[in-house]
Amino acid sequence: MPATFVIVPQWQGSGSSRAMRLVDGASAIQGDLPAAATRVVDVPMGAGESQGTGVLRYTAIQSVLANQRRVLGATVGPVVTIGGDCGVELGAVPHALESSGESVAVVWFDAHGDLNSPETSPSHAFHGMVLRALLGDGPDALLPSVPLSSTRVVLAGTRSLDDDEAAYIESAGLRVVSVAELQEPEAVVEAVLQTGASSVYIHVDLDVIDPAGIDGVGYPEPFGLTVQQLVQAISAIRARFALVGAGITEFAPSTPESASDDLPGILRIISALTRPVPRQEESTP
Repeated sequence: MPATFVIVPQWQGSGSSRAMRLVDGASAIQGDLPAAATRVVDVPMGAGESQGTGVLRYTAIQSVLANQRRVLGATVGPVVTIGGDCGVELGAVPHALESSGESVAVVWFDAHGDLNSPETSPSHAFHGMVLRALLGDGPDALLPSVPLSSTRVVLAGTRSLDDDEAAYIESAGLRVVSVAELQEPEAVVEAVLQTGASSVYIHVDLDVIDPAGIDGVGYPEPFGLTVQQLVQAISAIRARFALVGAGITEFAPSTPESASDDLPGILRIISALTRPVPRQEESTP
């Protein structure tokens, strides 16, 4: 079944000075998607309040989540979510897992871990906490009804972690596939195989790509993947596992002209996530 694109131009989860540019980034990507297969989630312009949760703009994030759940509830089949900040995965990942009825691994392509809690976050921006929330740790209203299992998460291309995030990765036993290891696409396939899952959700924060490949992100980190390496890794995953959903987040172009420079690479990633891929069965001894 063809994918539906759900646009969630949320900026309230970002701690970047370019946060409002995330709205422009989502709009730029939307302009190149088929209109008949695209849905847009309403995002309030107000910043919202933290209400003592330790999460900046908490009430606005709650509001977006409710709107996103309504749109997803009326959507059939796989969804590719276009953010907005990484916090949009709070609605997208549980929807994909609940809809699939399969055992799902989440592959988190991201320069950052997004594994802080409100207590450990130096910025209190939710996009740096969303994976931790999906794993069941955060304000009650921002937790999924069924948390992700740490055994079903693979961090890929992660290279900038706070000390508390690194400690959490070790204590939770999360699998990490480094940029160096991703020079060989089968490395991430092997990590997913070790989870025991039969299908995958793929999250892409565009800062997993080296700044030379994608300029329009709020928190660029050097020594990342090329667009080609990311596309190859996605293709290798999809050749072995059913894709139940995906997200592309954190496109924050500084100008319309710079958006045009980055869009060809982003569209290559979207194509890798949505084009038909022959499935390769795991060989048996």
